[in-house]
Amino acid sequence: MAMNKVVVAGGGVLGTQIGLMCAYTGHDVTFWLRSESSIGRTQPKIDLYSKAMLDDLAAAKNLIGNPLGALLYPRGLITKWEGITAEQIDALIEQGKKNMTDNIHIELDMAKAVAGADIVIESMAENPDAKIDVYKQMRNLLDEKTILVTNSSTLLPSMFAEYTGRPEKYLSLHFANTIWKNNTAEVMGHPGTDPEIYKQVVAFAGEINMVSLELHKEQPGYILNSMLVPFLSAAQALWANEVADPKTIDLTWRLATGAPKGPFEILDIVGLETAYNINQMKPGAQEEGNIYNKIGKLLKEKIDKGETGINKGKGFYEYNK
Repeated sequence: MAMNKVVVAGGGVLGTQIGLMCAYTGHDVTFWLRSESSIGRTQPKIDLYSKAMLDDLAAAKNLIGNPLGALLYPRGLITKWEGITAEQIDALIEQGKKNMTDNIHIELDMAKAVAGADIVIESMAENPDAKIDVYKQMRNLLDEKTILVTNSSTLLPSMFAEYTGRPEKYLSLHFANTIWKNNTAEVMGHPGTDPEIYKQVVAFAGEINMVSLELHKEQPGYILNSMLVPFLSAAQALWANEVADPKTIDLTWRLATGAPKGPFEILDIVGLETAYNINQMKPGAQEEGNIYNKIGKLLKEKIDKGETGINKGKGFYEYNK
């Protein structure tokens, strides 16, 4: 592996999944977290998602011989479906269990966390000021070789490149939620990204069993969120304008399109805090009466009650933990 030591800055939903996927594929992974309380929030996610990954591997054995198996198997965990056997999946389960135990470390000291890192994946909240603060703290601690990428869902790397101290080694690497099944990695540079570094990040995505999706220019929201965010915003606007309740909106979408999930079910997976942060960056979000202002207030009410999505057991829907 060209990039063996991986550091993930942040232990949110996607940050945790990214770290686990890197560990599963044999990389040495350190989560850098801000505080002891962050460990208390991150460790349960590590336990939750590592179990989900192993459970999906075990469930894949039931897909062997099923014509739909080639569509439904966890693509990030099984690199080749054709000809797979139950015994091979059992071996992947055992190796995955070992890797996700032995290869995971948590560190609060930033200098210790990033020392010797081949790549640092920043996966903090969609808050520009918070990201800039982390980059400023990190810039003088990184080794010369270290590549820095952001998993930001909507923000452009050119917004932050100057704060990193290594703009030529900085770009975006964006993952979809449930990374071990939806194994996409959108790679997006900025005008100052070194083309050779870009190629190395594309190769790294392959190392962790992702399909690299190369963007030729900066685009807010990349490819996926350029389509997904407007869809989710339209659903939230229907809710905020009291046109229909979330369950009815979801039912409409599922019945009319055949999609497995509606927009509010997707929002529960994404997490309402992430949805709120994205919404607050919309023009007019601070203006009383604006639709984005209405959406922000409704999301904030749920967040304040701890109803932040599937990870907490309740969002727009309730879930058994």
